[in-house]
Amino acid sequence: MYRKRVAEVNRVYDKYAKMGVSNIEIWRKYIYPVYGMSERTYYRTLNAAARVGESAAAFEAMPRLFNLSDKDNDIKTKSDG
Repeated sequence: MYRKRVAEVNRVYDKYAKMGVSNIEIWRKYIYPVYGMSERTYYRTLNAAARVGESAAAFEAMPRLFNLSDKDNDIKTKSDG
């Protein structure tokens, strides 16, 4: 539920931020009336979305002990030639 709300708030923020609307105006007009969250919670939610993206990027950049892509895992038998 929390992740869904973070994603929804972030989607609304991205939509209006691209149009040049200020953060406080986005909260006042589009976030508070729908989600009823305080301004502080709004900023924490945006920050949570950023942290999730950073951790996902950091995870992808980590070295792997095994390469688990499907194309590398194809085992060739003697009949495959």
